[in-house]
Amino acid sequence: MKRPEPRDSPRSRRPTLYDVATQAGVSPSLVSLFLKDPDRVSEKRRDAVRNAITDLGYRPSRAATTLASNRTKSVGLVIDDFRNLWFVDLLRGMESVLSDLGYQVTLADSRPGENRIKEATDGLLAMHVDALVIAAEPSTSMLERTWVPTVVAGWRKGVPAGADLITNDDDGGGSMAANHLLGLGHTRIGHLSGSDGASAHRRAGFRSAVAGAGVELLVGESAGTSEEDGYGTASRLLDRHTDMTAIFAANDTMALGAFAAIKARGLSVPDDISVIGYDNSPLAKSRYLDLTSIDNRSDVVGAASARRLLARLDEPALEPSETLIEPNLVVRGTTARASPRT
Repeated sequence: MKRPEPRDSPRSRRPTLYDVATQAGVSPSLVSLFLKDPDRVSEKRRDAVRNAITDLGYRPSRAATTLASNRTKSVGLVIDDFRNLWFVDLLRGMESVLSDLGYQVTLADSRPGENRIKEATDGLLAMHVDALVIAAEPSTSMLERTWVPTVVAGWRKGVPAGADLITNDDDGGGSMAANHLLGLGHTRIGHLSGSDGASAHRRAGFRSAVAGAGVELLVGESAGTSEEDGYGTASRLLDRHTDMTAIFAANDTMALGAFAAIKARGLSVPDDISVIGYDNSPLAKSRYLDLTSIDNRSDVVGAASARRLLARLDEPALEPSETLIEPNLVVRGTTARASPRT
């Protein structure tokens, strides 16, 4: 029979930093240094402290860490729509960099609207986050100044003064989608576009490549980029241009709406109409849709945003920069060679 732990054993209560130091055979200050910057501790002592932490189940006190370092070890992320699957990989990329360093990501959904975005941002700043990632259109007040290191993720209509911009090369991605469809022989091509910053860049790249091939682009624009927006915009294009053989959607969610519009008219993908989306979201990867899509590598955008924030925290005098992440074309089962429609 296993003997019960003594009352004063660290296993019978919440273990402290001093318990870790005792078990690892090091000083409390070295444990503190390990928690703040593991690379400054020798490999032998690092392993000893890590093993003690694991064995005792030690969890650092966030309040104590904040007091000691004057940082909350938290990063705020402002998004504008939980339904957009782009944010899933963006968050995953951020956490792949931040979690091992003890940072937590606090999420705020602003939904479109000047006041909602300002409220979401002000709420995060009131929580004393160390830095911000803005994955929404910044409010007017944010464009004037930022209070903490800030990265804008994805193309926006404006970037706050002093903030970094890290985004997918959406112009290049739009061109990539156009060249794929042109290479399959499509000359009657529709485009479902939104009105936000990323959509504008994707549309510009797509339009430029199509125009360069001497092909007319059939554009349908909507205020949003939801599935319903995709359905309505695709429906209008399909009814207006009955000879259309391909559709490029501003994102995978709009492409899903296009699928429904195509099916409602007794047509099939890709036999009658090819469809290509953008984002390479979990939706595109599903066996049901098997959607050809431009991979905007949002996880890479997220990881790069996190690394840039950490660099700005360490060196506040760094000048803001702009980083473009190159996209990839992922060909699946929704695009095929053009076949004339009557």
